[in-house]
Amino acid sequence: MATKTPAGRAAGTRRSGSQLTPEMIIDASLRIAARGGDDAFTVRRLGQELGCDPTAVYRHFRDKDELLLSVADRTLGEVLDGVPHGLGWQDRLRALAEQSLRVGMKYPVVSSLMASRTTRRPNEFRVVELILGAVDEAGLRGREAVVHYRMFGDSILAYVGQHAALQLFAPNEREGDQSAWGREYRLAGPDRFPHIAALTEDLAAVTHEEIYAARVEALIDRIASRAAA
Repeated sequence: MATKTPAGRAAGTRRSGSQLTPEMIIDASLRIAARGGDDAFTVRRLGQELGCDPTAVYRHFRDKDELLLSVADRTLGEVLDGVPHGLGWQDRLRALAEQSLRVGMKYPVVSSLMASRTTRRPNEFRVVELILGAVDEAGLRGREAVVHYRMFGDSILAYVGQHAALQLFAPNEREGDQSAWGREYRLAGPDRFPHIAALTEDLAAVTHEEIYAARVEALIDRIASRAAA
């Protein structure tokens, strides 16, 4: 019986580059990323996933970076698909933040790499349009609207990217970082660190979800307060 490749194709029936499409390659990258693989953009791993010669990927993408940007833009489309229509500006921004975190955790390798990048592609333009539209609806105009769009968008990207990067650590490293609040910080002496000592229980108990929600609300409150001023 013929063995199967990760893409489910029988060994020896490899696709040629002409049988591939950019969408198939992006789909394969996202499958690898969703399984937690950190090699979703290597042609060797993609060749295994697609059952093709690895070099066939280069018929559709100039290099690894072009593939990464295209895959990232696809994930932005998935984010936007989760934002309901008809929401007010605050709830649109909340929904965008919520979906950004959801998709970021689904594809952590993509989000961690894209925290400081721009895809320069259609779905990114749609995200920018959504945030600018919300800021405009809040009442900000011109340069101040742009500053607050960047404040919101960059803050969300930074948090999602940071949290996604944590998911890629080795399990023991991730557990060590996450448990530090309830272990090493609990041992901080009240003489030198009185504030830490007074709040050790809360430092250990607070969740990433609480932190993220507080950040999003603070950003929305800032936009609202500037518009009111």
